[in-house]
Amino acid sequence: MLILRSLWSLFVVAVILVGVIAGNLAAGPIAQWAGRFTPDGQVTIYFHIGIVLLGGLLGFLFAVISFRKMLQWVSHFERVPLLDKVSAAIGVILGLIVALLISLPFVRIPNWGLPISILASVAGVVLGVGFTMSAKEQIAYIFPSLRSSGTLGEIASNAKMLDTNIIIDGRIADIVATGFLEGPIYIPDFVLQELRHIADSADPLKRARGRRGLDILVKLKNLENVDVAVYEDYTNDEIAYEEVDARLVKLARARHATVVTNDFSVSEICKLNGVPVLNVNELANAMKPVFLPGEELTVTIVKEGKEAGQGIGYLDDGTMVVVEGAADHIGQLLPVVVTSVLQTTAGKMIFSEPKRDEVANSTPAPSRKNRGRGHGRQ
Repeated sequence: MLILRSLWSLFVVAVILVGVIAGNLAAGPIAQWAGRFTPDGQVTIYFHIGIVLLGGLLGFLFAVISFRKMLQWVSHFERVPLLDKVSAAIGVILGLIVALLISLPFVRIPNWGLPISILASVAGVVLGVGFTMSAKEQIAYIFPSLRSSGTLGEIASNAKMLDTNIIIDGRIADIVATGFLEGPIYIPDFVLQELRHIADSADPLKRARGRRGLDILVKLKNLENVDVAVYEDYTNDEIAYEEVDARLVKLARARHATVVTNDFSVSEICKLNGVPVLNVNELANAMKPVFLPGEELTVTIVKEGKEAGQGIGYLDDGTMVVVEGAADHIGQLLPVVVTSVLQTTAGKMIFSEPKRDEVANSTPAPSRKNRGRGHGRQ
């Protein structure tokens, strides 16, 4: 900030000085013109001073406006990768050298030498920059350090980027609070915009999901010792305007960040593009207890299975347990023995059979047919 203020002061003083000099040079001709409207054909010294002060004032106003514009240009330049900056600089130098060599024979042509030189310089700069920008990959091959040099858009190597689904899901706040995710957490601004649109939807369900996502972001932001920020340090040339998930993957690949999601398709797209991805659903499946064939567990039979005689139960973590021959024990807490475990993309399925001695001592629940017959006899 101190350097910026120093540059601001130096620039303003320099431009005001130029304005004062320009006003002093213009004061003479203006005084002669204004003298035509006075009786003696002369103007006072105050008129001359006034012109000089007016030049200084115009210089100050120009300095204020132009300095702000230059700061905006500099902020845009900061987002440009160093490789592009070096390529453009090389192009400008080569273009000017070539333009100078080409325009030398035409410099001494009366009245046409200067315009030809200016035209050749502009054309040389444009062509030089275009040529070096098209060859920047070759420049990076010769100077590989340029590709890895940091820019404003670069982030920490262990940074995480969240997609819309994982924010709405809500589990990410609890996971981050436990400290299992290292590094800063970024929410790209286009993901935040999508959340805002969902929160403003006319559909009550979508609106509730969007507002839940915004609440989760506030909860993440309020967590201690967690760096959470909205990320917008990229250019539109880097991340084209397209579907949000595709932009997220491209941005993560460009910034070497890890995508955190619970969406299977986003996870697969990341893998296809070589982008590190953390799928919360895969984490949840990995954290479920492991059951081996022969182990015993207790499960409540809640419904019949697809196959004849099967009963279906669920563990506390939602894992489905298929019990052979348990269709007549719906509503009962039944000890079972694991026979096999099937891993699917949706999670684990445990296949089991009732524990024999427990089934022999249990009273089967009346089937729908038996309940119906009993009711008929009454």
